[in-house]
Amino acid sequence: MTLGNFALTKRHLFISGAPLAGFLLFVFMVILISTGDAGDITKARKIGDVIMPEREIETLLTDEVEPPEEPEIAPPDIAPPQLDTQPIAISANTSKPQINFNQGSGTLFRDGEYIPLFKVQPVYPRRAQERGTEGYVIVAFTITESGTIQDPYVIEGKCRSVGNRDGNYNDCSLFNSATIRAASKLKYRPTIRDGKAVAVEDVPHKFTFELEDS
Repeated sequence: MTLGNFALTKRHLFISGAPLAGFLLFVFMVILISTGDAGDITKARKIGDVIMPEREIETLLTDEVEPPEEPEIAPPDIAPPQLDTQPIAISANTSKPQINFNQGSGTLFRDGEYIPLFKVQPVYPRRAQERGTEGYVIVAFTITESGTIQDPYVIEGKCRSVGNRDGNYNDCSLFNSATIRAASKLKYRPTIRDGKAVAVEDVPHKFTFELEDS
């Protein structure tokens, strides 16, 4: 074989093998591409859809709320006050003075005459005790709209010795001062006229002074 024939033969082989080489290269590239895409695919698991059932929620709140009932408290039974409507008869002796307070029934706004509320026992004068003298004093005063005493004065003062209790009383002023002090402390329910308290003047009152028997 000559050199020219050998070169011609090599050329024909190269030309005839080129399509095969190109096909093989194409197949190789397809394989590479397929392999690379498969590696990038991440398998994923489909999560089923979760469906919550619908529920009606009942609320305890209402538009109208009834207030709690208040307990009924019965008012306490109060006994009406008691007034002492008896005339005041006061005597003084050697014992300690006493104050008696009695409330009465009725109302302060009802028409009526004055009513005594405080009974005051006068202090027995020491000089009268030493002399063994007893007696009485009649005073007069004004009962004000509030029931207090105003302007007391002596109408009559009498006295006698203990040894002469069956005898007559004589005029004396031995008990006048103690009587005026006691009268100033008296309390009255005032006189009511047409629903209003009014003052009453020249109201007489008698205080008696007696010694205790030894």
